[in-house]
Amino acid sequence: MIGTKSRGRGTARRFLRTAVGAVLVIAAGASQAFAQPGVDPAEVPHLDGVWNGGGGVRPVNSARMPWVPGENFPVLNERGLAFQSIFDEAIAPKYDCVPSASPALQYDPYMMEVTQWPDRVLFRYEKDDQIRTVWLDGREPPANEFTVQGFSTGHYEDGSLHVETVNFVFDITGFDDYNGIPSSQQKRVTERYWREGDELKLTLTVEDPMFLREPVSYTTRWLPAPEGYKLQLYGCDAEQAGHPRRFLIPRYQ
Repeated sequence: MIGTKSRGRGTARRFLRTAVGAVLVIAAGASQAFAQPGVDPAEVPHLDGVWNGGGGVRPVNSARMPWVPGENFPVLNERGLAFQSIFDEAIAPKYDCVPSASPALQYDPYMMEVTQWPDRVLFRYEKDDQIRTVWLDGREPPANEFTVQGFSTGHYEDGSLHVETVNFVFDITGFDDYNGIPSSQQKRVTERYWREGDELKLTLTVEDPMFLREPVSYTTRWLPAPEGYKLQLYGCDAEQAGHPRRFLIPRYQ
């Protein structure tokens, strides 16, 4: 009887080792399969870390920043002008805790954390507690998946991370939080991230033929956050977020 129990335990251990080994092999294979193929490690910029995008690093966002009249301010088509002309601040989704989207999110004066994995890059924003995933494995955007932050794919090239994001939902303030400029499901945002010494640089370009006559771009930077800094919880509360509506002067009665 003792010998039978011993053989049973031995068989169970061998089965467990085999199962664990199979899981590890599958996981390793999946990691290799999802990694961007043919990338020279020298072409991968070091973006990992927490980055400071606050007012001491760059001008704070406003109706004239980062879109500067006379320089890079968006040229709206008739549809865009019509939406802008009827915009009322009281309907802005931010008062319902709807998060900012590209291209405003990247310029909001908050901290940002970047984590680089073989198959993806994660951007975590202190503003609105948002996380964006940039897939590096060659996958295509899903046909029927539209979100506030869209779907992002990317690749490394010439020492930079190149990102393309599509599949956005319509957003009445999806382009700009100060000038009442919307964005549509046709919005396409491209980003290039690179390092210049201690600076993390970004050039961002927006295309949206539904509202814009031509693509528009801005370039900005982040600096390293203080050592040991942890992103703070934004924790939007819908009741508090909507409180300012009481004091807004409505355009329509």
